[in-house]
Amino acid sequence: MRFAALISMLLVSACDFSSPALAPSAAPNPSVAGARLTKDPLGPVFPAPDRAVADIVSASWSDEGARDNAGEASEVFRLLGVAPGLAVADIGAGSGYYTSRLAPVVGPTGRVFATDIIPDYLARLRRRIEREGHGNVSFVLGDAGNANLPPASVDLAMLVHMYHEIADPFGLLWHLHAHLKPGGRVAVIDADRPTSRHGTPPELLRCELQAVGFRQTSFKRLDNGNYLAVFTPSVRPDPAAIKSCRAA
Repeated sequence: MRFAALISMLLVSACDFSSPALAPSAAPNPSVAGARLTKDPLGPVFPAPDRAVADIVSASWSDEGARDNAGEASEVFRLLGVAPGLAVADIGAGSGYYTSRLAPVVGPTGRVFATDIIPDYLARLRRRIEREGHGNVSFVLGDAGNANLPPASVDLAMLVHMYHEIADPFGLLWHLHAHLKPGGRVAVIDADRPTSRHGTPPELLRCELQAVGFRQTSFKRLDNGNYLAVFTPSVRPDPAAIKSCRAA
């Protein structure tokens, strides 16, 4: 029995340490340039952003009535060409301002994927969408490095006033390549201010998306210091080749 137990212990030790990919690693410090992030020790490893990551403080960015009075959603939909039949992902959907307004615009032949990393936000949003009677919304629990959308399912991915809160932007964007349909686009709405103040400088945004194989195709200044930047995928890089962009 002692001999069998000893053999078992040796086998466990060999499994634990013979392959570096399976060995546990210390949690990286995101504030250190060159740090790498991954949740799956067998999956791709991505650099941590070389900038502040803002805290998630609320499911709502601003008062919905005020946003409607300013014509925010209708203007954004016009600029993006949102139309019946499109499949749109509302990444970081929160309380559902855009999900609620996208659903009737894309119509019964379209689809809205409402994603968030906080289960309570998704549960509340599901109840809201059920009350409003929209039958074309799917709810997806993502994580900081992957929106977990179905492959080749999305014509347009929208990230509205939340890019600065993504702890693993390179991982999320790298996976997003596979979520987009051919000709798919990524639209980011954010404020032109430092990420520590719940915005993203446009040059930093452009640099980070370029690092993961996205090309900016349009940029529009909106009201109140906000902007809309649109990107299309080019070549998805090897994760090991991705480098962080330093915030100015």
